[in-house]
Amino acid sequence: MRTIRCHVDAPLAPGATVTLPESASQHLLRVLRLAVGDEVRLFNGDGHDYPARVTAAGKRGAEAEVTGRIAVDNESPLRITLVQGIARGEKMDLVLQKATELGVAAIVPVVTERTEVKLDAERGARRLAHWRGVIVAACEQSGRATIPQLAEPRPLSHYAGSETATHRLVLDPRNGVGPRALALAADTSVALAVGPEGGLADRDLDTLRAAGFTGLRLGPRVLRTETAGLAAISALLALYGDY
Repeated sequence: MRTIRCHVDAPLAPGATVTLPESASQHLLRVLRLAVGDEVRLFNGDGHDYPARVTAAGKRGAEAEVTGRIAVDNESPLRITLVQGIARGEKMDLVLQKATELGVAAIVPVVTERTEVKLDAERGARRLAHWRGVIVAACEQSGRATIPQLAEPRPLSHYAGSETATHRLVLDPRNGVGPRALALAADTSVALAVGPEGGLADRDLDTLRAAGFTGLRLGPRVLRTETAGLAAISALLALYGDY
């Protein structure tokens, strides 16, 4: 029997009765056909799953009683921060979803010279909320109980100098080393910068290199933005993470 997981943005503890979010209630009751007495697992991002039982189900929503607390230990020892040049629409959603499933620790959306998406304050806030929803849904599906940190969108130049990861990499098909040449130690932190559609401009690369980023090359073929970062994350995890 598959485990049904539901994110709740609230403190959780055994014995507590929780009102489930409206969207989650609709999905659990109308789509999955859960009823009073059925079991579900709740999580809030604190690194634990909370077995629960549905205690109320109606038109106004659902409630569940938390019956336990289980530590979830499936985070990668290789702590990757994906620094993603903001891509258009569904491409960005795909990157966030799959990067979360793969196990990144954090995601920083950045505006680069070739970024085509224009975000004012209001639109930026809406996009951030939408992206967080994509990440949370990916955690529900993949079994993660720790939600990757999502930073507010910012210009690449504002971000570059603030990165503190031990290893700082930028995907550069023209000037970089392969993943095997990195010889990363276990339990280390990596920042991985990926360009948007059209890649990173020379000025972007100069900014990153001045901030201590070195080039990473994945092979002789040019990859799309929605492929490049995910391929690099997979390679790094296979060589130095938990694969």
